[in-house]
Amino acid sequence: MKYLMGILLLVFVSCGNKENILLPKTNKTIVKDVVDLSPIYIFFRVKGKDTLAEVNRKNSIGTTNWVLNIDRRLSLKSVIPEIIKLQEKKRGDSAHKNELAQNYYSYADTIGKNLAFIPFTNVFYKTKKPIDIAGFTFYFRKGNDLVLVNNHFPIKKSQVIKSFREINFENYPQIILIFDENMSYEEYIENKVLIYELQSLNKVSREFIF
Repeated sequence: MKYLMGILLLVFVSCGNKENILLPKTNKTIVKDVVDLSPIYIFFRVKGKDTLAEVNRKNSIGTTNWVLNIDRRLSLKSVIPEIIKLQEKKRGDSAHKNELAQNYYSYADTIGKNLAFIPFTNVFYKTKKPIDIAGFTFYFRKGNDLVLVNNHFPIKKSQVIKSFREINFENYPQIILIFDENMSYEEYIENKVLIYELQSLNKVSREFIF
């Protein structure tokens, strides 16, 4: 139990000061080990009635794998703009580029009792509603166990992979994920891990957050 609690609560130490990040948790490991990494931290902050995401990327090196340790209490509305900035920074740094370097989110696997990671290197985020897009869309709403497929057909989250496999596609369509911006980062990671098999079909993935 103590080991698991240590995974869920990540401690960042800087200049003698300790700061805690509550990692999201789920029940499956996508990637167990990442080497040659730069840790990046996004902290949960409260200012008045506002919740803010504060980034610390002092130790980031462009040629390494970036691991984003993000507090699970943050909403997508507050954290996605910061993630986009980090992606643009790394993608645009042509002087220090390593085509093999990946980006990962960290989280805690409560079943395996280990720190786990999920890649998002090829995800391109859009903070707007998708209009007339070609592809197979899955819309995840905050606190809702039903996913809207192509904006019409509700399916239980636990049945998404099974239902998709039952469709006889001549060619696999582009998978497009849509998330409620008010969803917590933890719920987002839970959903991403749940349907990772789907998104891994895409060479480049688009996600809409609004």
